[in-house]
Amino acid sequence: MSERKSPPNRNLLWSTIVVDELARAGLRAVCIAPGSRSTPLTVAFAQHPDIKVYPHLDERSAAFLALGIALKTDQPVALVCTSGTALANFYPAVIEAHESQVPLIILTGDRPPELRDSGANQTIDQVKLYGGYALWSVDMALPEADPDPLLIRYLRTTTARAYATANGLRKGVVHLNMPFRKPLEPVLVEGDVTDFPARADERSYVNFSGSHAFPPGAQWDAFEMRLKGYEKGVIICGPRSPAGDFTKAISLVAQISGYPILADPLAEVRFGQHTKATLVVGGYETFLNGAAPESPDVVIRFGQVPTSKWLNDYLDRAQPEHYIQVSGSGVWADDLHRTTEFIQADPVEFVAALYTDTGYRSTSAWQNGWRALESATWEATDQAINSGDDFDGAFVYDLIEALPDGAHLFAGNSLPIRHVDQVGKPSAKNIHVYGNRGASGIDGNTSTALGIASQTDHPLVLLIGDVTFYHDMNGLLAIKNLDLTNVTIVLMNNNGGGIFNRLPIRQFDPPFTELFTMPHDLDFSHAARLYGLDFVSTDNRAEFRRLIGKSVGSGVPRIIEVRTEIKSDEQRRREVIAAVREKLNAKTQS
Repeated sequence: MSERKSPPNRNLLWSTIVVDELARAGLRAVCIAPGSRSTPLTVAFAQHPDIKVYPHLDERSAAFLALGIALKTDQPVALVCTSGTALANFYPAVIEAHESQVPLIILTGDRPPELRDSGANQTIDQVKLYGGYALWSVDMALPEADPDPLLIRYLRTTTARAYATANGLRKGVVHLNMPFRKPLEPVLVEGDVTDFPARADERSYVNFSGSHAFPPGAQWDAFEMRLKGYEKGVIICGPRSPAGDFTKAISLVAQISGYPILADPLAEVRFGQHTKATLVVGGYETFLNGAAPESPDVVIRFGQVPTSKWLNDYLDRAQPEHYIQVSGSGVWADDLHRTTEFIQADPVEFVAALYTDTGYRSTSAWQNGWRALESATWEATDQAINSGDDFDGAFVYDLIEALPDGAHLFAGNSLPIRHVDQVGKPSAKNIHVYGNRGASGIDGNTSTALGIASQTDHPLVLLIGDVTFYHDMNGLLAIKNLDLTNVTIVLMNNNGGGIFNRLPIRQFDPPFTELFTMPHDLDFSHAARLYGLDFVSTDNRAEFRRLIGKSVGSGVPRIIEVRTEIKSDEQRRREVIAAVREKLNAKTQS
């Protein structure tokens, strides 16, 4: 520990050591919800110069804000709350972080053992509350008046382990439950021994190292020879595929092998300069619904399960000779159970090994067939979208076309992410797309997006449906608290749960309208006014394009409400798919 005054009591000593060790391990951000029992932790974080504090009144929104920060930085973020139901409000974000492998360290204040199971106010069983959704849960030792040096070492090593576990090969959630007796405030307590020697260096108490498993030489040679024997292969990049060097490397593999990349929008592969030289396919959600190519012999999978229903159906029917899943964390992500080879390896190292050998084919009839199908699909989609009535998918199409290079787009769950998947045409623009697809909940989407916005100077657009927006209106407080001027919210308002109109239950009304779509008739301009945001509403595409051009990058946080109609939206989407299918059939027959 660097030069410091001794903490005034045992609770502050405990909290100061934990916070100091987190900072030494690399922690730079903490989201704090107010509360009494967590006071020692809050004070310790507030006093640490190397950790930025992000406050939020609402625990659920605070947790998703932390999730967004961790999603953008790919580094652990801490969360602090008091005892009782406060930490239960963290639970939805904990589940999403676990499923999406996002690193969070949760520190919860708790009552001491003598108050547990006693009827004491605001006291619940917090030990291992998050169950299997936490990689590790620890009920920390109660602070002592005159701690043995062993206890101090225990605090440091346990905290170091917590950070390393959250940030390991399989990233996720760690929960440190911290009981405190009163006094909780930083007041002097006679008899508490808190003077421990300062640490001279800035290193973490424990250094951790590890590596990804990688196929040994003979296994790799056999795998590579099998791959070279097949012309018909596809590369699937699902959500949370790696970014950066992986994108460059997988693009080279695609060019050398002749395998097209079918890129989910939540993979950092759908958009970027690499699309100029690499066949990145984005129209599959449209053309696979009726015009599927023949089955591939090889499928190479990265990331989570793709968003697209029709892509997953195609992969299920394909039954390739080799279905290869590559996972750096070792976490299984194949709900079809078609995987024939599971390789735990750093995806960057894996693809780098693939393109070092020039023995692959650079072009092929297989690749040319996919290229023709992709090109024809977008040509027909462009024409169909622009030749009929406005609908929600057309507004999303316009939004993606209008986004500037370097923009961040967070797509809310239910319809927005599905629209982005279907009408998000691959382009050379560097658009970074995010979403909470681990558990695909509609809670906390706004807060997650604002967490991402807090970590970039580039404009961020939150594309969100009305019901999802309603679920996290409390999250809007972060725009003012964090002075976020780079945010534009596109609120797709169809007055209810439009996603259900894609399901068979739509044919049964009642109860469909009353109990599934649940029209709410809310005027969201009041929410904008409550949080001090600009608000404008439109149902016209030309006006929407003008508003997007005016808003994104303007430095003024604004909600742009787009009013659409559930039934006609889905009807027009089906008409677009039918029109594309008709043109594809005509091209095939000519």
